[in-house]
Amino acid sequence: MSEMNKQSSVVPMAIVATLFFILGFATWLNGSLMPFLQQVLQLSPFQASLIIFSFYIAVTFTALPSAMIIRKVGYKNGMALGMATMMVAGLLFIPAAKTQVFALFLFAQLVMGAGQTLLQTAVNPYVVRIGPEESAAARVSIMGILNKGAGVVAPIVFTALILSDFKGFVGKELSQTDIDAMANGLIYPYLGMALFIGILGFAVTKMPLPELIDDADEQKPGQVKEALAHPSLALGIVALFVYVAVEVIAGDTIGSFALSLGVEKYSVMTSYTMGCMVLGYFLGILLIPRVLSQQTALTISAILGCVLTLAIVTGSNESVFISTLFGLKSVLPDTLLLIAVLGFANAIVWPAVWPLALSGLGKLTSVGSGLLVMGIAGGAFGPLFWGLASGGVKSAEAQQMAYIVMLPCYLFILFYAVKGHKMKSWK
Repeated sequence: MSEMNKQSSVVPMAIVATLFFILGFATWLNGSLMPFLQQVLQLSPFQASLIIFSFYIAVTFTALPSAMIIRKVGYKNGMALGMATMMVAGLLFIPAAKTQVFALFLFAQLVMGAGQTLLQTAVNPYVVRIGPEESAAARVSIMGILNKGAGVVAPIVFTALILSDFKGFVGKELSQTDIDAMANGLIYPYLGMALFIGILGFAVTKMPLPELIDDADEQKPGQVKEALAHPSLALGIVALFVYVAVEVIAGDTIGSFALSLGVEKYSVMTSYTMGCMVLGYFLGILLIPRVLSQQTALTISAILGCVLTLAIVTGSNESVFISTLFGLKSVLPDTLLLIAVLGFANAIVWPAVWPLALSGLGKLTSVGSGLLVMGIAGGAFGPLFWGLASGGVKSAEAQQMAYIVMLPCYLFILFYAVKGHKMKSWK
């Protein structure tokens, strides 16, 4: 990409920061939407996991088309088009809520995922190009905090706007009147979100955001195969795939598990996971590389993930020791809070794997980056495997044991941290 003209970066930075917050908000809203629809539509854990699957599978399959669209219409128009698509997705929730047809909700999620991908593909390059190159890493960290911080806010807003009028509904057999009332509760919040995103999308086209121009650097035939010949990259792609799988399991299934435990405010549980993740993110910024190397931090994260996973599947759902120890206002089962703490374990995996996987690629770095992004597909399959492992049973015990699917994921991340990233050949 060509260098941006020197100008004040305050306004462009504010625009990009707002868009990153919206991306995080819409992404982590899934953690509240999944158990809510599970309750309203009487879904099994596996059926509920399809809500997350439909979102992330759209992200996976629209990544390359998004890049092609942006090359055609430009980055600013790409942002606007992405937000227009997200607006349409928000509006699709209205007929879905009215009819209570599960397939319509899944279609709305597909469209939302596609819009998010287009917006993210368009906005990401601005983070690096706005301001001095030497402070790019700091800007990336700020955007990451905004994105994860939105994950703390989204479930709280969802609960306040949609579930505040439905206290006492958890564990109750809902009448059709109750179901209609809960489903209709989605209409105005999603209409408001759709209109806000649509207006912001139009405003972006009028704002002083510099257009970026790609250099004519075509990918040559055979570069993908050449890049994958590097074990550190190929294994890094797998590491990111399983990482995103466990990240989304911890963030988006915690509400469903809380619902099975009879927790009244199940829809806010994703905020706990994301709060722990933001804490881990800040700690990573402070300690890496001053105190800990990326490799060491990744090793610690993987071990912590393994320990927490075993504690979750073997722990008692009756124990509230952690809530008592820390004097939490809401007394919650230890197993539920341990899932939230996985957010802390997961926080630095993505930023740690990325440089280790790209090390030594040289001219193939851009190709490697594109391949690493494919790891996001893990978000589609993580909750799906969790739903399958639960056996489609709504009981808390079945869902608790289903978290064992995370153990091989963390073990692979541990292997990558200790040995995988050092491998120079497959021999």
